[in-house]
Amino acid sequence: MTDKKIIAVAGATGQQGGGLARAILDDPAGPFAVRALTRNPGSEAARALAARGAEVVAADADDEASLTEALRGAYGAFFVTAFWEHNSVEREQAQARAMASAAKATGVQHAIWSTLPDTRRHLTGDSVPTLAGRYKVPHFDGKAEAEAFFTEAGVPTTFLSTTFYFEAFLDFFRPVPDEDGALALRLPMGDRKLPGIAAEDIGRTALGVFARGPEQAGRTISISGENLTGEEYAAALSKELGRHVAYRPMTVDALRAMPFPGADDLANMFYFYAEHEEAFAGVRDPAEVRKLNPRLQDFATWLAANRDRFADLG
Repeated sequence: MTDKKIIAVAGATGQQGGGLARAILDDPAGPFAVRALTRNPGSEAARALAARGAEVVAADADDEASLTEALRGAYGAFFVTAFWEHNSVEREQAQARAMASAAKATGVQHAIWSTLPDTRRHLTGDSVPTLAGRYKVPHFDGKAEAEAFFTEAGVPTTFLSTTFYFEAFLDFFRPVPDEDGALALRLPMGDRKLPGIAAEDIGRTALGVFARGPEQAGRTISISGENLTGEEYAAALSKELGRHVAYRPMTVDALRAMPFPGADDLANMFYFYAEHEEAFAGVRDPAEVRKLNPRLQDFATWLAANRDRFADLG
């Protein structure tokens, strides 16, 4: 038997949950043990966590009964949803309701809900199109609404407000050769600051929140590893990669016109980032985040650790 407090981690094989699971396992002398919740305990990622000593439990965010069973005996719980798997606010909120209900039923003493701000406080009128009936940025606004599910259920919950992943520079916003052959970084940010964070650091910061205890319940903690402009991201890429990366900002309308599901959602998101910089970047102070997560990476640190992943740039 162990006297460690069990933290149940939803999405433990994903980016945010995986970061928290590994952070707990990286601190074997610490006060917490990890219970990794996953739909597929037989997956390679789940087996890797089990090999390191995690308790791996089957649970499905669409099945409240499985969540309730998985949370029994847990002191704390980290809840995150995978909106882009289904692109549905309705489904995401049903999952959040199930998580809140299961946490209440099992007496979870401290939960963290991975969230984002409600952009409708700032994106009023027809500044950007309304999507999915009543949202401006559905994958933000739906999470913000879901915070109330935990509060109304009486679950002591800290709201961890996340941001753009540095990992997006490896795929969606990867520098690519422009028409003139030069490497170009394209972001619809103009000259505004975009807060970014290494996905791993979201989980590490969540561990810092759990370490401070349930007195953090009710707080919104807005996080970032560094707040940089597009020019500053491009300069850091140029320095690390040893070749010039030009910042060539794209327009929000160009992003909106891209042929993939959710382009409207992302276009509205970047409009919010750029036009309401103070409301988003302005409340994210990496120095404060570092108090919770001393290992917090700025962009240059993350880039140095991931340099090889940019080796195939054109």
